[in-house]
Amino acid sequence: MAISDFYKKHDNYTTVIRPYYRDSKHNNVQAASAALDLMKNVQVTAVIGPMTSSQADFVIDIGNKEKVPVISPAASPSLSPNNNVYFIRSAHNSTLQLKPITELIKHFSWSEVVFVYEDGEYGRGLVPYLSDAMMNIGTKVTYQTVIYPSVSDDWILAELYKLKTMQTRVFVVHALPDLASRFFKKVNDVGMMDEGYVWIITGGLTSHLHYLDHKDDMMQLQGVIGVKSYIPNSGELFDFKRRWKREFRSRYPEDDVTELDMSGIRLYDTVFGLAMALEKIQKEKGDSDGTGALNMRTRLLSSIRNFRFDGLSGNFNVINGQLQSSVYEIVNIIGSGENTIGFWSPEIDGISKKLSNNTKGLKPVTWPGDSHVIPKGWEIPVSNKNMLRVGVRIGGFDQFIDADIDPETHQVTMTGFCVDVFKAVVDALPYALKFEFVRFVSSDDKRPAGTFDDLVFNLSIGGYDAVVGDITILAYRSDRVAFTLPYTEAGVSLVVPIKDERKSAWIFLKPLEKELWITAGAFFIYTGLVVWVIEHRVNKEFRGAPHKQVGMLLYNSFSTLVYSHRARLISNLSRFVMIVWVFVVLVLTSSYTASLTSMLTVQKLRPTYTDINEIKRNGESIGYQDGSFVRDKLIRMGFNDTQLKGYRTFEQYHDALKNGSQNGGVSAIMEELPYIRVFVAKYCNMYTMTGPIHKTAGFGFAFPKGSPLVHDVSKAILQVTEKQMMNITNHWFKEDANCDQQQKGPQMKTEGFGLDSFKGVFLIAGLSSTSALLIFASRFLYQNREMLVSQDHSVSQKLLGIAKSFDVYRDEESKTSIPKATADHVEPNNNNNSPAISMFHQEAGVFSQEEGFSSTLPESPVVLDTIQVVQTTTN
Repeated sequence: MAISDFYKKHDNYTTVIRPYYRDSKHNNVQAASAALDLMKNVQVTAVIGPMTSSQADFVIDIGNKEKVPVISPAASPSLSPNNNVYFIRSAHNSTLQLKPITELIKHFSWSEVVFVYEDGEYGRGLVPYLSDAMMNIGTKVTYQTVIYPSVSDDWILAELYKLKTMQTRVFVVHALPDLASRFFKKVNDVGMMDEGYVWIITGGLTSHLHYLDHKDDMMQLQGVIGVKSYIPNSGELFDFKRRWKREFRSRYPEDDVTELDMSGIRLYDTVFGLAMALEKIQKEKGDSDGTGALNMRTRLLSSIRNFRFDGLSGNFNVINGQLQSSVYEIVNIIGSGENTIGFWSPEIDGISKKLSNNTKGLKPVTWPGDSHVIPKGWEIPVSNKNMLRVGVRIGGFDQFIDADIDPETHQVTMTGFCVDVFKAVVDALPYALKFEFVRFVSSDDKRPAGTFDDLVFNLSIGGYDAVVGDITILAYRSDRVAFTLPYTEAGVSLVVPIKDERKSAWIFLKPLEKELWITAGAFFIYTGLVVWVIEHRVNKEFRGAPHKQVGMLLYNSFSTLVYSHRARLISNLSRFVMIVWVFVVLVLTSSYTASLTSMLTVQKLRPTYTDINEIKRNGESIGYQDGSFVRDKLIRMGFNDTQLKGYRTFEQYHDALKNGSQNGGVSAIMEELPYIRVFVAKYCNMYTMTGPIHKTAGFGFAFPKGSPLVHDVSKAILQVTEKQMMNITNHWFKEDANCDQQQKGPQMKTEGFGLDSFKGVFLIAGLSSTSALLIFASRFLYQNREMLVSQDHSVSQKLLGIAKSFDVYRDEESKTSIPKATADHVEPNNNNNSPAISMFHQEAGVFSQEEGFSSTLPESPVVLDTIQVVQTTTN
């Protein structure tokens, strides 16, 4: 029909195409044999066909060798005109259809697909390109199924049952009509053409649906979406289809009319293009012998690898041997026909309902199962197909998760904080999700069937479809299952009893730390000693028996605490020292008073322990929640099994802490923050959280590995956290109005003042006292310099003399006048060589030097109390 129509329109052409027909009989070897016969024996100028990629693969190789152009609609990407010069593809490369397919999947936000393809050159060539295309839009190809054309129906059934057990419900099928017809019959048999499934077929099948039995096979494809090249309607195309039907009936009156498909229309245009190319090269210059035939093929090749014209299929544009892309049509199979629901073209960003106005999106789609609800693209494979089996562990803290069982109907109702959060998250999902709670309990229905790790393990082996509850997100658990984002705060810490410090007999020592008490006491003694040294020679109150002097030393210093020191100081140096020291005492007492007042009023409670290592060193017991990962954490921290005790309720926590380690209880509980908040709120004036917080990830919901639910549920958790979490928390964990908020948490701990806070004032006091002492010592040694430099005495005698000189009393008030009445009673003593008199003379000499008199003693040393001193010395 193409040859006849072309030369009717171009009756002035000098060239005419003479066709030679061969039948490949659907056999690759037969196709190669027929092509070789045409090229060698018939000496054809070009070969049109074959139709399939597997046959074309052989024929193209022969065409390259014999230098005969092969014009074929073979669409496999492994057959490239760039690598085969004598191959001209009169169809689109099959990879082009991936553009509308990926846009379709992207439009519905499907995250996973399964690829089903026919084995052979046609099917295998598209596999790597499909994976790359899906990766570019963030969609994962979770599984690939290859089906051999000769495979049995039982094998197809077994493969479909395997696919049914997977979560993905979006399937892309790349197969030819013969295999596709068998495949979709079995798809219906196993119930995979029901609501929730998505089936997308590629252009090779969509363009040849007319090969299927419309009364049977088409009904197997209800709700399937297909893509195919779009051919715009035109009067010329309509007229040709009408003539095609008439011609077909005249030749095959007993057969049903075969629908004219895309391949037939493009073959029609291919003949037109070939005829125009032959006429073009004939007008140039050609030969008629064998050598001329080879030259004709070469010149024809260069002409048909690049040409363009408007044909029945629209813009027929071949560049470098490849038909260029055009518009793709997206169809929805309904009944015995197909409805166009959208278009894709290189000029359109995405898919559109119509080409004329480029309206984004698709027309309404009828999905498998005659559903109009957009499938979410995946489904948890469960025993009850309509419900998600959610595992829960009962037996812990009922504020978080608990079960109410009706005594008559035995119906179980789940309650608790975790349950309410999960329900709120499900309500926030963009689609409906049916679920049922399944308790993780023992055979007697009274206790948990295992630990939290056991529950997670059951989920990983398919025992549940999800796990909800106070499940902590841990690294080793994430190796088995997939966790959502956490919905609670994270961390593990200690709970310890708190004590009222006001009842302590030694609370008065708490305002100052031990180092500060010792330092202050040392400075009291040091300051008293400095004052005594300075005042001893001139102040009668600092003289007397040794025990009296020690008492005076301590009394004068410590009495400054209550500002009751009454000793009269004579030396200006000691007065300076005391003034500075009274200032230091003022600072200390003021700080002490403020801290003690705070301890007795505002800060009343204090944790019994602040360091878990102290509990471990003392060999005391520590508690944890039975079945929790905290036990393993405590063992890693160095605790023995004998020190660890597991509990299940807050009441058991309370009893254990109240008894303490000495009475069969525990000294502390290590627990996660959500539990601690509730426990401390319940017993707010008895226990507190203390010590560092060991980081964890918090509570999360668990799903099987690879579940698409994880992403959606995590997103919904964020929405619930922002909008509803506060209400849910307040409902389950109400604060006791009688609890003193200042008595909760680690902030209750009040530390006394340390030495660091008073280093400055002690430095001032130390410098002032030491300076005064050094000044006094330097003056004293200067006054006794003659004794120090004397060559007549040993060192021990000098030291003894210095000590005795220091112990001599000097009356600072009367030393400026020497009464003579006293001298009349003094008996002269000419024994000046006596050691005692010699020493006395030295003392008197020092005295007179200090007062500015002559250092030479009078014949009779007359000074105040001299007689007493002489007599004492002589005696």
